[in-house]
Order: sequence, then C-alpha cells, then structure tokens
Amino acid sequence: MKIVRVALDVPVNTLFDYRSDDVHAGDIGRRILVPFGRKTAMGIVVELAAASDVPPDRLKSALRVLRDAPVLSSVDLNLLKFAAAYYHHALGATVMSALPARLRRADALRANSTVSFALTAAGEAVAIDSLPARAPVRRRVLGLLKERRALDQATIRNIAPTALSALKQLIAQGWVTRRETPVRSAQAPIGHVTTRSPRLTSEQSAAVQAIRLHLAEFKPFVLFGVTGSGKTEVYLHAIDGVLRSGRQILLLVPEIALTPQLEATVRNRFPATPLVTLHSGLNERERFERWVAAQAGDARIVLGTRLAVFTPMPQLGLIIVDEEHDASLKQSEGLRYSARDLAVVRARQRKIPIVLGSATPALETYYNAVSGRYQLLTLTQRINVAPPCIECVSTRGQQLVDGLSLQLLEAIAARIERKEQSLVFINRRGFAPVLVCRACGWLSGCHRCSANLVLHLHERRLHCHHCGHQAPIPAACPECGNQDLGPVGHGTQRIEAALRRRFPQARILRIDRDSTRRKLAWPTMRRQIEEREVDILIGTQILAKGHDFVHLNLVGVINADSLLYNTDLRASERLYALLTQVAGRAGRGDTPGEVLIQTEFPNHPLYLALRRRDYASFARSLLEERRQAGFPPFVHQALLRAEAPKIDTALTYLARAARIGRALSRQVTIYDPVPAGMVRLAGRERAQLLAQAESRARLQEFLAAWHAKLSAEPSSPARWSLDVDPLEF
Repeated sequence: MKIVRVALDVPVNTLFDYRSDDVHAGDIGRRILVPFGRKTAMGIVVELAAASDVPPDRLKSALRVLRDAPVLSSVDLNLLKFAAAYYHHALGATVMSALPARLRRADALRANSTVSFALTAAGEAVAIDSLPARAPVRRRVLGLLKERRALDQATIRNIAPTALSALKQLIAQGWVTRRETPVRSAQAPIGHVTTRSPRLTSEQSAAVQAIRLHLAEFKPFVLFGVTGSGKTEVYLHAIDGVLRSGRQILLLVPEIALTPQLEATVRNRFPATPLVTLHSGLNERERFERWVAAQAGDARIVLGTRLAVFTPMPQLGLIIVDEEHDASLKQSEGLRYSARDLAVVRARQRKIPIVLGSATPALETYYNAVSGRYQLLTLTQRINVAPPCIECVSTRGQQLVDGLSLQLLEAIAARIERKEQSLVFINRRGFAPVLVCRACGWLSGCHRCSANLVLHLHERRLHCHHCGHQAPIPAACPECGNQDLGPVGHGTQRIEAALRRRFPQARILRIDRDSTRRKLAWPTMRRQIEEREVDILIGTQILAKGHDFVHLNLVGVINADSLLYNTDLRASERLYALLTQVAGRAGRGDTPGEVLIQTEFPNHPLYLALRRRDYASFARSLLEERRQAGFPPFVHQALLRAEAPKIDTALTYLARAARIGRALSRQVTIYDPVPAGMVRLAGRERAQLLAQAESRARLQEFLAAWHAKLSAEPSSPARWSLDVDPLEF
C-alpha cells in the first residue's frame, strides 16, 4: 500500500494521509485530488510514506494525481516549507496561496505556447508619422512595437481601452503578425542579445564587479545609492552576466506602478530575452501562462511584486529586490511574509547572490551591511546631473493659501513660465481628512472603524479609507442640527481645486488611488507626463519612487509633519525614506531640481539630515536609539493579534495567551495585551500582544510551541493571528 502525504488549503498545520496505488516519487510536488469531508479538495503531494498513523480502515483513497501541469520541485517546496514554519502558517495554505488560481482547480489549462505580436517587414518600414493624427492609439501601439520588438496581449491592452481594436487594424494592414512561441524545456538554449549600454561610473563599475565575482555562491549585497545614481544600470549589468551564464533572474519591486517603466528598460537592454511580469493586475490565464513560462525556464527574467518571490525558476542565478525598504514587500494578512526576507532565504538555499537596492535601506538591512553580514556597495553621485536643492519652508506663523505657502506658489508659477513640470506631493487622498461641525465639534467618524470619514467632494460622499464604508454628506450636524459643516485639513482633491483657481491656464493632473482606479488610467497618465501634456502633478506616494520624468524639476511637499511625531517606532525612518524618494523625482533631466518641504520644524534633525543628503549619519543615530530602547534590529519580535465584536473579548483572549506563553519560556519577554493602534476596523475590535527575544532562534522555538498550544485551545469568540517580524503595530 502506498501512502501520500498531502498539503491541503485548510488552516490546520498538518499533512493529510491518503492511499494511492499509482503514485511514485516523481509525483512529489504535483497536484492531487482527494476526498475531504463531504467535498473534493485540491492538494499538493509533499511526501510519500510507507505507513500512516491513520488506521487502515479509516484511510481514504486519493481520487487522482494530476499530471497535466508542472511539478513543484524540491527546492520550491523547501522555500514554501521554510515560509510556513518561520511565519507559523499552515503549510497547505502557504503552498496553495503561492500557486496561480488555475492550478488550485482541476481544470488547469496546458500552457504549451505563449502568444505575442510582432512587426512584419512591412510594419518595420512604416513611419509612425504616416498614420493619421486622429489615430493616436494606433500610433502608440505601432511605436511600442517598434521600441520593444514584441508585445503580449496584456501589455497591449494596458496602452489604451481601444488598443486591441487598433492592433486588429494593424494586423489587417499586414504590419503586425501574431506568433506563438512553444514553451521550451528548462534545458533549451536561449540566445542572448544586449543593446549598447551607457558608460559606467567608477562606483557603478566597482559594484558590478563585486556582484559578478560572486555569481556562483550565496552573497547578499546592499546597493545603497542616492536617487538618480544609476542603481538600475548596475542591475542591468549584473543581469547581463547572469544571462550569459544561461541562468534566470528574479527582479522584485514593491508595487505594480513600478513595473511598466522598469519592464521597458529591461526589455530595451535585452530585446531577445524572454521576460514576464507577475503581479495582481493580471487575469487568471495571464498569470498561469507566465508562471508556467518561468517554471519551464522559458522566461529568463521574471519581474514581479512580492508574491513573485515564490515563482518556480529552475535555473535561478540572481535575485534583485528594488526599493527593498518598502513596506509593501510585507504581506499584511493571511501568510504575513516579507518578500525581501524570503528572497534572502531563497538566495541562500540556491547558493546565489542577491542584491537589495535602495536610496534609504531599511534599518535592519543597513545594520546587516555595516555589521559585515551583507556587503555594502555605495553609489554617492547622481549620473550627469546635480542632486536637487532641498529647502525647508517654515510655515510657523505663515498665512497659507489653501495649505500652500507663497514661496511654493511662486516657485510653481516660475516653472510654468519656463514650461517645466512641478509635483505637489501630499500623502492623503480625498478633499479633506475630516468634516467638522463648527458649533459642537462633531467629527465625521466611521461607525465601523476608529477613523474619520474622508470628504470626497467630487462624489459628494464621505469615505472610510480603511474599511471602504461610504456615506452621503449630511445636510446638518447629526448631533446638534447645525448646518455650518466644514472640511478641515487638506487632501489631493482640495489641493487640486486650489491650484486650478490659482493657475487657471495650467494643465493639472491628480494622481492617487481614486484617479488611477481604472485599469488603464495609470499608463495613460504616465504617457501624458512623459509627452509634456501636464504642467502640475498632484499626487500621493504612487509618484514617490522609481519614476523618471525628465521634465519634472520642482517638488513641493505638504503636510510632512504629520508623520514626524507618529507613535510608530519606524515613523521617522519611513518619513525620511518617503521624502528622499519624492525629492529624487526632481531634476532628473538637464535642469537642476528644487525641492520645497513645508514644515513647522525646519531645524528638526530629520530635515537637517535630509538637506545634507546624509542618510548614513541619520541611520546611525536611529540605530543607536533602537539599541538603547531595545528595538529591532537588536531584538526579534512577534505580534499576536486578536479581534472580536467587543474589545474586552479580544483582551481577555490575549491575557490567557500571555499566561500560556509565560509558562512556556522565561527567556522570551511577553508584554501585556493592549488595544491596537486602530482599535476598531470594519466593525471588529482589535487588540495585540508583543513577544520579544534577543535571539531569533530562541523566539522561533518559543513561537512554535506557543502556536501549537494556542491552536489546541478550545474555540474562542476572538479570532487570532500571529505576525512574525511585524512592521505595523
């Protein structure tokens, strides 16, 4: 009798045994259909066993081993097993969450080929200007095909809503052809073509040489480079060396918005190299086909957001994590993993180098670099342009015009006169953060969250940015009946309205989560900026990082002080990173950049370090504060979260969990349970409990025992979850 041990997508940290007569060792990592309760479940074969603890008469038979899709290799399973063990998440749920949705069902399609579109010889000869001006989408599709040589359907669809119709016209004219490329095996040879690259600086050359010396071993690098210093060029040269050795590259970015520009850069440098992108913006089939292409070795470069860290790549030779400090690389629900940290683990398991790039490395990463655990590579100079001039505009006692200082308004006017672009950065969308009654002080609070409803004036509604609740704007105060209700504070919509009044002739574009909600909105906006169809940008952190707008020469920052005295221990670190990134958007062309930061505390140490562009000294001072206070990276933490209809229920559960934990170990500090920073979210009351130890191994040993004890407890009205290495408190 053959026994298979199967991981199922259930919140239980165990494998399930089934009888299977036709299974063999090559089926480890394959999908399998099994009976589970009264239903049929999809699972993954993790192990084969000679015997089972389940009595033979109760041991069920597996229904079918599915051999129509790629198998997860032992190295892929090892990474998933590590993630499940380290973050104390059920292995089955971990494995299944890493698979494309199509592979979680029995009807997965075979991905025997990938479809793309390329120019014919006739299309190559056509000049873009020969197309009529009233056909801008056809022009853009043709231009992008000339630029990238080949495009898949998803990329074309993102150009414009009518791009697929334009493509059909180009095919009908004989200028574009559809082609199917068979998915090659992982051993298939792939050609390597590199376009001409710019001359490297001495710092860039040293960084590239250091990485190339260690392509055959595990070596973590921290590429610490100021904005505009050419980190991407270092990535490209490192990628070139790996491609020449016939291996694959995984390139991780924190957000979808960063993928188009980086994808274009990589494709232009390596036009003959198959590249796929993986992110949440893809439909099921697109993600499945790209995942299979990576697993088969057909895709030599995988560019993706955090979930791409699990993508099977049999010939992986290099991992790059761009903007490694970004909190978006940490999953905030379900399997609460850090893609950056798992990327380091994956590099160690595969014995390959990893490059963590940032202008403002996370303090944990920077500490690993200065302590010698990682190798530090520095780029201190911008390429061919001077760094922007950063100035703090004191707003203390100053009369602001709709939240804007006169100095900032004058600077914007000067840039408009010179036909240059300006960015007004405020990290708060909506019209105003709260609506207030001027008679009794009533605030527009969300009844489901411990937060205020944000006024969205264009929609005439109040929005909660945490749970999604919406409500109409009341005609009068619900408390006292007063009709004098007014907005307090500023959001992107209010700043947009103020600038339109101030500069009626200017072309103004607001970029935030509201304005980019439509699938094709952001690519269209990016094209407008690049083609100088915009004078003033108003945006949130969507615009803060990674974008290269060569005509953007002024950045104005509003309301930076709101993060300055936040209770979060990482608040100052995040503010410095955010301001550095947004300041780095200015002056990337031939004109010097200017950055104006409105603040009531211009002499604060953070702003002084920012003006000196001295992240190293700022990081050292923060590290010393963390050392004295006993905070990460000098300790290791886990946060037990609980939520219930009432806060007392959550706190009572955590108090019991604390007693259980303290009985397990005296070498781990367990603090008393407290309400969460946002107590109420989506109608549930939340509390949390912090566990902390100086040794990571000691903490992990404790967490394993603690998690097992808590899982064995009788069911509680409080829902709980464990967050290892938490970023949010």
